[in-house]
Amino acid sequence: MRLPRTANLSLMSTQVLALRGAITLERDDRDHLLERVERLLTEMIERNSLSSDDLISILFTATPDIHSVFPAVAARQMGLGDVPLICAQELSIVDSMPLCVRVLMHTNTELTRSELRHVYLEEARTLRDDLPG
Repeated sequence: MRLPRTANLSLMSTQVLALRGAITLERDDRDHLLERVERLLTEMIERNSLSSDDLISILFTATPDIHSVFPAVAARQMGLGDVPLICAQELSIVDSMPLCVRVLMHTNTELTRSELRHVYLEEARTLRDDLPG
């Protein structure tokens, strides 16, 4: 999926905000992970009316049981290769959610912090039951 580019950001009044998201996997499999992470990123971008030019950077974390591929590969495959991407391992906490990829997306946006729509999919929905679906 190719994302649209915006015109000139300097003409708009924007601020830097961070957008959160997470998704779980059914198994640690390369194709499965890439499909799920692309779905998550697409939802985050679409629900917040963002374009690739709005993105400053994306931080991915994966639980220690994920080994098949870096989640950032999904972003590159979507055409976000010019956005700074980094992957890290989530802390290994007793009874934490397994097979989970979390995202912290820094963005230029006209939205306010309260207008941001964070995205939690699959079993990750239970991580933030305080957010609207």
